[in-house]
Amino acid sequence: MIYDIQCLHDNDSPQRVNEFINYLETIKGKSENTLDAYKIDLNLFFRFIKIYKGFIKDKNIEFEDIKIDDIDDSVIKALTLSDLYAFISFTEKYRHNNARTRARKVATLKSFFKFLHSKIRIINDNPALELETPKVSSRQPIYLTLDESLALLNSLDKNNKNYYRDYCILTLFLNCGMRVSELCGIDTTKIKGDTLSIIGKGNKERTVYLNESCKKSINDYLNVRDNTKVPFEEKDALFISSMNRRISKRSVEILVKKYIKAANIDNAEIYTPHKLRHTAATLMYKYGNADIRSLQQILGHNNVSTTQIYTHVDNEQLRETIQSNPLAKLK
Repeated sequence: MIYDIQCLHDNDSPQRVNEFINYLETIKGKSENTLDAYKIDLNLFFRFIKIYKGFIKDKNIEFEDIKIDDIDDSVIKALTLSDLYAFISFTEKYRHNNARTRARKVATLKSFFKFLHSKIRIINDNPALELETPKVSSRQPIYLTLDESLALLNSLDKNNKNYYRDYCILTLFLNCGMRVSELCGIDTTKIKGDTLSIIGKGNKERTVYLNESCKKSINDYLNVRDNTKVPFEEKDALFISSMNRRISKRSVEILVKKYIKAANIDNAEIYTPHKLRHTAATLMYKYGNADIRSLQQILGHNNVSTTQIYTHVDNEQLRETIQSNPLAKLK
């Protein structure tokens, strides 16, 4: 039998990039989105290197048309820390990348060169070892208030044929804090009573506990869900699109935007499924007295430092704190 192994090799990328991506996928279990991000960053880096090192003589060639599949070990071994900083400077000045995006590219380079140095040992010195990460200012998460969350759930039209599906999607987002990829990947076979198994980042499975609202919305949807026209390999998909396939992330993003707008929520354009994840975490922390470690497990974070952005103090809490000062009522 002849196997199709072309998928293991991207003809547009350098060989060592392909090896790194395969390693991340098979050993580290990184998600497809993460793999794509690494590949984009590294291909951008090596296109820059071909210009920066004078390998490109044609001044009129488009940046994206620069071939990098010919990058060999001799080029990689000659790279220095200064070359890496030059690339990061390039992404800021010419690609207009902000500090957060540049920090991601630094993380990509550090992982890549660590792989080359420690795993396949094609370089004796790791030029990214002392590469520093741009300072990233902390950002307050954007989220819906409790009243806005209720308005969102009440914005759905019960005469819509997809009412029960869409209501269930919004309910799971607002109660469980799922990522959009996790929600789209839910299978009916993974729902057992008040528990749901989902596949998170890094292909890791975790258990989500369902409250009464979630259980009811799922049961209501299952009562009207029709998978008779769904292909066999997707029969178990919980959420089915109008095309009778597992619902896509893009479809979920569109429906969230639609209902946010219908709920007349201010600045509706800034809200995405990920902002509903922020909302769930904030509501659990503010009203459910969830501690940081519980939130970490619920959200599927590897590091508790990631979860800490949800434990912010909002303006209402600040106002209440000021009003609680015993001197506040003096006239």
